[in-house]
Amino acid sequence: MALLLGLLSAIGPFAIDMYLPALPEIGQSLGAGIGAVQMSLTAFFLSLGAGQLLYGPVSDMVGRKPPLYFGLVLFALASVGCALATDVQTLIALRFVQGLGAAAGMAIPRAVVRDLHTGTDAARLMSLLMLVFSISPILAPLAGSGVIALAGWRGVFWAVTLAAIAGLVMMFASLQETRLPAQRVDSGLRSALAGYWLLLRDGHYLGLVFIGAFAMAGFFTYLANSSFVLIDHYGLSPTMYSVAFGVNAAAFFAAAQLTGTLGERYGLVRLVQFGVLASGVVMLAMLAYYAMGGDRLAVLIVLYFIASGFMGLVIPTTGVLALEQHGAIAGTASALMGTLQMLTGALMMALVGLFTDGRPLPMVVGMAAGALVALVLTWFTLGGRRAEPSLAR
Repeated sequence: MALLLGLLSAIGPFAIDMYLPALPEIGQSLGAGIGAVQMSLTAFFLSLGAGQLLYGPVSDMVGRKPPLYFGLVLFALASVGCALATDVQTLIALRFVQGLGAAAGMAIPRAVVRDLHTGTDAARLMSLLMLVFSISPILAPLAGSGVIALAGWRGVFWAVTLAAIAGLVMMFASLQETRLPAQRVDSGLRSALAGYWLLLRDGHYLGLVFIGAFAMAGFFTYLANSSFVLIDHYGLSPTMYSVAFGVNAAAFFAAAQLTGTLGERYGLVRLVQFGVLASGVVMLAMLAYYAMGGDRLAVLIVLYFIASGFMGLVIPTTGVLALEQHGAIAGTASALMGTLQMLTGALMMALVGLFTDGRPLPMVVGMAAGALVALVLTWFTLGGRRAEPSLAR
């Protein structure tokens, strides 16, 4: 189950990570500047976030599998369109549609986890899902650089089309429905709107969501800018860039595998508190280094490797805690969480993009800002004023 859910969740990120080494080449091919090319990434994130608002309630109403089928088909069709795009405006529009399809794979697998488990059992399954999910940032840039060398940047979109088709086949063969008909009786448009209203008034839920959101926003900033910084500024080849990018992802998913064990021993709340504090300290050190004029690639990679490891303790765990008390509307709660996190990341990317000049400092400022805002939110949300949630099913 973890393997299948992780693969479904990774299809969208695969379309991001595999595409990163191609960003400079896409700009040259389509005659577009850095800002326009980055907009194709921002458009994907915006629709990836907004689309989850639809898929979550629909999956509560009709079951988890039908909207997953629809999303994967939409993703595949938009990917074909991206491969055939002849100008950057068309590419941006089709990336938006592609993100709408990928949103199904982001929202629904988390709801499936909540259908099956709560508490540390859910944290363990979520961390396994994140293990598969996090392989994407390691393999996808490497695969992308290989595809680009053989078939150019358009080949990347043909490759993710095949990945979507493979996901459809695997889901048809292996995924069982976890939202049974009896559980859908009270689900409808009215209940979906009531669910969103309930969640938007739940300060603890929103606090946990935004802790994860700003932790991820730092990563999204790195995602949007790292190819220009590492390839153009530091002179790495696309292949070496892929290796450097994958190193940080390895730290994240390796640490994520400890969440179940550490959560049982120390509690999920303390795990989040420690991970956010440690990551914030490391990112503050990186910001100080670059603000004082430092400019060594090794410092960037080593410090972000450490920070990524600590974020691996935070992001899966905040997801479990946020959904803990909302099992009856798990699809809706997962969708709102995904939407708010994706939109936060997209806005952070757009904001940093206003100051992007190809040098590391603007990127590092955005990364550090995300970590420090997450730290402040953790203090207000989990600062000892709320006990561990009940693990009752």
